[in-house]
Amino acid sequence: MARHWRAGAAGLAVLGLTLTACGGAKVGDTSSGSNSAGSSGKCGTFNLAVNPWVGYEADAAVVAYVAQHNLGCTVNKKNLKEEIAWQGFGTGEVDAVLENWGHADLVKKYIDEQKTAVDAGQTGNKGIIGWYVPPWLAQAHPDILQWKNLNKYASKFKTSESGGKGQLLDGDPSYVTNDAALVKNLNLNFKVVYAGSEAALITAFRDAEKNKKWVIGYFYEPQWFLSEVPLKKVSLPAYKTGCDADAAKVACDYPVYNLNKIVSAKFAKSGSPAYNLVKNFNWTNDDQNEVAKYIAQDKLSDDAAAKKWVDANKDKVDAWLK
Repeated sequence: MARHWRAGAAGLAVLGLTLTACGGAKVGDTSSGSNSAGSSGKCGTFNLAVNPWVGYEADAAVVAYVAQHNLGCTVNKKNLKEEIAWQGFGTGEVDAVLENWGHADLVKKYIDEQKTAVDAGQTGNKGIIGWYVPPWLAQAHPDILQWKNLNKYASKFKTSESGGKGQLLDGDPSYVTNDAALVKNLNLNFKVVYAGSEAALITAFRDAEKNKKWVIGYFYEPQWFLSEVPLKKVSLPAYKTGCDADAAKVACDYPVYNLNKIVSAKFAKSGSPAYNLVKNFNWTNDDQNEVAKYIAQDKLSDDAAAKKWVDANKDKVDAWLK
């Protein structure tokens, strides 16, 4: 997404943390969980932010399921874009964000300055963001995978929304993206156009592969869709530490993100077993993609998808509960 994934501006909203329906793929059920029979019941309420991409939904589905069924927590899922979720740390309305894609600006504001949030460790997922094309296009024009050749093909990507330039399709505007700066600083004859959601991006790439259409756009890993349509990544100028320090001058690829979890400072000190679960939660890109596929492609509910994965991975879950 994104995640990003994600240092992007997430439209600022007044934080009553109303449950916002984020555009795109289904972002999870907002109903509260209930204490499972025989549980200790000491967990209380666990407020879990759910950001708008299905990989995060997979994280939240599994953590919420384990919190409810193993720890007896009452889980409140809140569908919130990234920056809005971080605002909730200080009010107590959000306890945890499970998949942070860098966001140096938010780290500075909420962890370093306000001290309302703390890092809760890595998820185990490696996040990759970049520009991708459908496989047919990479096969027909292999040189398109080098950014220096993109202007040669710009006219092929024109749409009614791209103003006579090639269209570079981005997803949800709240995702971390340097794409407008990259287009400008690399002197590319393209215009960034927002699809609006992860689901819209997937639909565009699926259609492009099926019907041999010219599409280039923002995408990312981990992402279950790549097992259906193995998109090909365009090589941008190599990332070097600090090359993205000035957002307006970025002319390099995105870094590999070691995705991490962020929790409210109050939650970290609460003694809640849900905090220990979040701190210990760790899995792989393949794990996330598996659960995301259950949700997005197989159309399982979040709980059913989580149960299927949890039942097959008891050793991993047990390690989170220690």
